[in-house]
Amino acid sequence: MSRPPTTQQFVLAELRRAILARELLPNQPIRQDSVARGLGVSRVPLREALKILEAEGQVVYRPHRGYTVTELSLTDLLEVYRLRELLESEAASLAVERYGATELERVEQEHRAVIDAAERDDLVEMIAANRRFHFALLEPAGMPRLMRVIRTLWDTTDAYRAVYYNSADNRSRVLDEHEEIVRTARDRDGAELVRLLHAHRQHAVDSLRETVGTDRQAPGQSSGGSAGAETRTEP
Repeated sequence: MSRPPTTQQFVLAELRRAILARELLPNQPIRQDSVARGLGVSRVPLREALKILEAEGQVVYRPHRGYTVTELSLTDLLEVYRLRELLESEAASLAVERYGATELERVEQEHRAVIDAAERDDLVEMIAANRRFHFALLEPAGMPRLMRVIRTLWDTTDAYRAVYYNSADNRSRVLDEHEEIVRTARDRDGAELVRLLHAHRQHAVDSLRETVGTDRQAPGQSSGGSAGAETRTEP
């Protein structure tokens, strides 16, 4: 039996879910008092969870203003997806050589979970199952440090993923592409798996280019809009 989450883990999971579900929108202030009250927790675990999200780039903190959900930035998106291409290609090439019956069953199980969530129009679960699907493909590489970096990159683009999955056409394309990826994983064709994963990522980037638009900030600046009026107080 898995251990129950700590209060901080619970709050972090709920904030992630709210960002994915578009309950917290980009550039939207996060009112700590109301969020803590809604979750039934004190502000201490909430502040700790927000610090984690800030380190991941999902929220922005501005002195005397407080936290906001990070505004979407095309520059940030392109950088993260380029890093994912480099690291995930390496992981996939190594993982495919280690696929056995257990590893392939996990991939197919998560693929079915994505389909089930799509049929229920449960976008939050579809996005979560999609993440599990991709990590089922990559984790057999047996490189935990590499996987930690890749997870961080995924965390920083959750808000973008939510935007992408809001389109029915994109959701349908994800399912079709996953089918091809599963077949290639069964064949243990490393070069083709890398190619399909690259095309899969590129379709997301191409779609999000139109949604996110041109980044208005100069290169090197972190994105984020005006924050709320709330200030950060220490525990």
